[in-house]
Amino acid sequence: MPEIVFKTQGVTKVYDTGELKVHALAGIDLELFAGELSVLLGPSGSGKSTLLNILGGLDHATEGRVWFRDLELTALGDRGLTRYRRDHVGFVFQFYNLVPSLTARENVQLVTDIARDPMAPEEALDMVGLGHRMDHFPAEMSGGEQQRVAIARAIAKRPEVLLCDEPTGALDSKTGVQVLEALKTINDTLGTTTAVITHNAMIRKMAHRVIYFQDGRVARVEVNDAQIAPSEISW
Repeated sequence: MPEIVFKTQGVTKVYDTGELKVHALAGIDLELFAGELSVLLGPSGSGKSTLLNILGGLDHATEGRVWFRDLELTALGDRGLTRYRRDHVGFVFQFYNLVPSLTARENVQLVTDIARDPMAPEEALDMVGLGHRMDHFPAEMSGGEQQRVAIARAIAKRPEVLLCDEPTGALDSKTGVQVLEALKTINDTLGTTTAVITHNAMIRKMAHRVIYFQDGRVARVEVNDAQIAPSEISW
């Protein structure tokens, strides 16, 4: 059995708008394992992004406990969570959040300048197949290339975990596959524990583990012993 990287116990999340309470998570018990690429699958509003934000230290659970290895995230204050995000977690979102006035290399360097043990920006960009685009600006790149720059930025600090929220959601199938190939390369080469949120059921076929969400709960978990290559995925 691989090492447990994340463990949640009875995690709930309630958003209180004043007039209405929204129960985004309704008691999540879950484990994610070292070196695996997991897909969190479910419709919009099923709680996937809320859980990912809690695992990444971007949000707080209303109730329940969350551990990253032996570190209880739910016991940390804001300063502790900031250190945790800086030292252990890489994030990739649906929208690339690149600085338009900086080149690909400079966008990645934003992270390497503050990381404890970063890889060179050039190495990170090479890993996602963009070594030839280092000196290009975001406006000179396709959407898929911009997302791969965002992935390079996320991995350049050598995070233990990579959390990806709909990384192909704004892309067509061809460029989406290129992004999935980059994530697969990182998982295979660096052994980075990777969690990918999606509502695209086809992407589950490349995962080691598939976690199905429904109405703020984990409906079921499947272990996939026969992953396919991203190039074989279509949607």
